[in-house]
Amino acid sequence: MSDEIAARVRAVRRTIALALARAGDPGRSVTIVAVTKTMPATVVDGVAAAGILDIGESRVQEASEKAPAVRAAVRWHLVGHLQRNKARRAAGLFSVIHSVDSTELLATLGGSGRPLQVFLEVNVAGDPRKHGAPPARARDILRGALGIGTLEVLGLMTVAPLDADPRPSFRALRELRDDLNRAGDGPPLRCLSMGMSGDYEVAVEEGATHVRIGTALVGARTPPAR
Repeated sequence: MSDEIAARVRAVRRTIALALARAGDPGRSVTIVAVTKTMPATVVDGVAAAGILDIGESRVQEASEKAPAVRAAVRWHLVGHLQRNKARRAAGLFSVIHSVDSTELLATLGGSGRPLQVFLEVNVAGDPRKHGAPPARARDILRGALGIGTLEVLGLMTVAPLDADPRPSFRALRELRDDLNRAGDGPPLRCLSMGMSGDYEVAVEEGATHVRIGTALVGARTPPAR
């Protein structure tokens, strides 16, 4: 298993390097967040042994049960939807939260008193099946974050529709990030969390700095126990 994961990590890194070259931006740093939801702690340790220490989970409960069994010193990212009633618990476990979509959620996370890095999740495609704030709300949410000293807004996050070309969504998120930076409400937003196993190559071409990759790194997911 560890050899398979290492080979997949090398393949993903090569793909990212080629996408950066096509984009004319070979020096851009792209953080690979290995999404290990439904996978055991041994898989997390295998990913870490292959050189990826940023680990993504979708559910607070699953991560809280898995984390104590992980031996490697990894950095936990919450990449799934976060309900406000689980926000304080999430703040105690994760270092980076990719799915902040309201000022109320920001306030709850800030109330934990723990330093956190966050992405503002935006539903740029207007897909009713996806979470995220509408683009028109992004500036208000960003302004709400600026007064919370424990939170650092890294940038924006989106999930592209599965049944459509993802490029317009990724491009729209980059353009929204640039618009917010031009507005100058706070420190520049430098990061874009976009792209998963099926579309991360396009995301990198469109400016991604963080890609959330599961299957392409760790193989098919194990169905959750019922």
